[in-house]
Amino acid sequence: MSVYSVSYDLNQAGQNYNALYDELKSPGGATFDSTWLISTGETAQQLSDRLRRHLDNNDTLLVIGVTKEYAGWLTQDTWDWMRTDI
Repeated sequence: MSVYSVSYDLNQAGQNYNALYDELKSPGGATFDSTWLISTGETAQQLSDRLRRHLDNNDTLLVIGVTKEYAGWLTQDTWDWMRTDI
């Protein structure tokens, strides 16, 4: 399994992005207000392709692999998840 950081900008006001949010929640991971850490057996390209179909043409999406080198200020539950899944 790999973990990917997924960031996006949703640029179309009033659009319904519930399908995107459901897709992001499905594999499991850690969630922040504007970034998701997704644990999946997919490649970065496969994950990007799967999420992209829920975006408008003027939205942006970035999927980057996550390594064990990380630092930050997070909840204990998030740190526990990262130590287990990354």
